[in-house]
Amino acid sequence: MAIALVTGGSRGIGRATALALATQGYTVAINYHHNIEAATEVVAAITEQGGRAFSLCADISDESQVMAMFGAIDRQGEPLTALVNNAGILFEQSTIETLTAERINRIMATNVTGYFLCCREAVKRMAHRHGGQGGAIVNVSSAAARLGSPGEYVDYAASKGAVDTLTTGLSLEVAAQGIRVNGVRPGFIYTQMHASGGEPERVDRVKSALPMQRGGQPEEVAQAIVWLLSDNASYVTGSFLELAGGK
Repeated sequence: MAIALVTGGSRGIGRATALALATQGYTVAINYHHNIEAATEVVAAITEQGGRAFSLCADISDESQVMAMFGAIDRQGEPLTALVNNAGILFEQSTIETLTAERINRIMATNVTGYFLCCREAVKRMAHRHGGQGGAIVNVSSAAARLGSPGEYVDYAASKGAVDTLTTGLSLEVAAQGIRVNGVRPGFIYTQMHASGGEPERVDRVKSALPMQRGGQPEEVAQAIVWLLSDNASYVTGSFLELAGGK
């Protein structure tokens, strides 16, 4: 028995990943920030299928809340061997002329600092030098890290570029400690995040410009994450899987 922590696990890619990991025998820790109803629903869906799950409320941009969340995981009595850094935020579509320092810093605090903090605490528990049994981390980045999201979310894209650099550097730093670190770069996926950007139907607007002519489903991203966490990917670290329909 081992625990997999999925940040932002109450909806979208996080929800799909939590459900998939439960079928692989993990006890799934579902982190959420605001939506306790959605997190409770995911826990119920897992337990109804015979799996094990629990929810944890924490704002990952807040160091004290991250530490409290990992402390709660420690009290479960099972080792943490998998981390999916998925929680992320974006704001309404904007060009750079209207960006404020407050908006930029809020995005970076969650999408970058939050990933660093969760990686730090996970490594403390997984690394051989700390008595851990090893593990795997998957950082959910975005195709925006490559494409830049001009005229829409340059700040969000930049935060995901930082996630990619974290993934590369950390994978090298902890490879000898039994920890693999990889990333996924989803593209245009049908999730509620687009509503946060002010355009709920964004995927349908752009799908005809994608080589595959369709948007992706959260479950398609989840399957890639589950593979990267699994023993089937035991020699894979510092790698990125593109999940953007060829974009």
